Amino acid sequence: MSYIIMRKAGRRVFANCPLKSVAVLAFFALAACEGTGATELHVFPKDSRVITGPNVTKNTTPVTPAFTCLASKIKAKDKRKLRITSGEVLDLTGKYLENEGGSIVTKGGAHMVMSALGKLGDAIILLERVDTLIADKELQYMDRRQLGDGGEHIVPGEAAEVPWLPYFGGTVLQTDYYIAGAITELNFNISSKGGEVGFAGFGVKASALTMNVAVDLRIVDAKSMEVISTTSLQKQIIGEEIGADVFRFFGDYLFDLNTGRRTQEPIQLAVRTTLELAVIELIATLTKADPSSCIQSAEDALSVIATTERADPIVAAPADVKPPNERVRS
Repeated sequence: MSYIIMRKAGRRVFANCPLKSVAVLAFFALAACEGTGATELHVFPKDSRVITGPNVTKNTTPVTPAFTCLASKIKAKDKRKLRITSGEVLDLTGKYLENEGGSIVTKGGAHMVMSALGKLGDAIILLERVDTLIADKELQYMDRRQLGDGGEHIVPGEAAEVPWLPYFGGTVLQTDYYIAGAITELNFNISSKGGEVGFAGFGVKASALTMNVAVDLRIVDAKSMEVISTTSLQKQIIGEEIGADVFRFFGDYLFDLNTGRRTQEPIQLAVRTTLELAVIELIATLTKADPSSCIQSAEDALSVIATTERADPIVAAPADVKPPNERVRS
């Protein structure tokens, strides 16, 4: 929100403004700040007050409840728990912001897939393969007889107990299957619309835009390197903007007031949601568990994904659109 109050002669004033003008300005200010939920926190007497917002919450998505349902179906089959992990899930969109020098889409795709697999609980055995740095280093320390646990150990061939941990091999579990792939698409301005109206110094405007992201994942047999199943999913992202402005004289004062609101579905949340749906589809194919009812119940509970015109229970078919010219380098 911005404002300028000036006399006709051109000198900016505020203290001598009419009471009604100040009231109008206060109304716009309160309207712009309403709903932030910010509060002040004073931890120590000599510290400056800090603003705190909403509390920390679980990072859930519209499909998170479906994992619990799918896990129950997998466990009901009463088979050996599969050892599953994630490989690389890179950002291959090729899109980044020139002025900020950074990628638009998260580089944490593999970590999102690991979190999604973790939501299956004890229906599977989740193995770490994304970051093995510490395990690799400790194996190196163990090989050099530098790693210990504070106790003494009996080692064949040693005359006395030793302080270092012996390693006989075979402690790392073998992977049965792993998920790999990439975030492959980021399409801007699939569609946009808007309008602006002004009359006698008063104006209003509104606009909306749609973009989308897509992921391509596959689940692979770690022993044979056979690709068991693949999936390609996309999700559209919407953004909206509304605003109003006043530019006119009230008595001897010129008012220039601007206020508005801009909202957009978070891009990274859209990526996480799409990856989670892809994980559900791949794991369901692997375990031969039908995820349709699980996804449907999640959609019904959260009322966020339309299903009335959907043929595929996993994701709606994308419409054919002509890619627009983009200002982001690809």
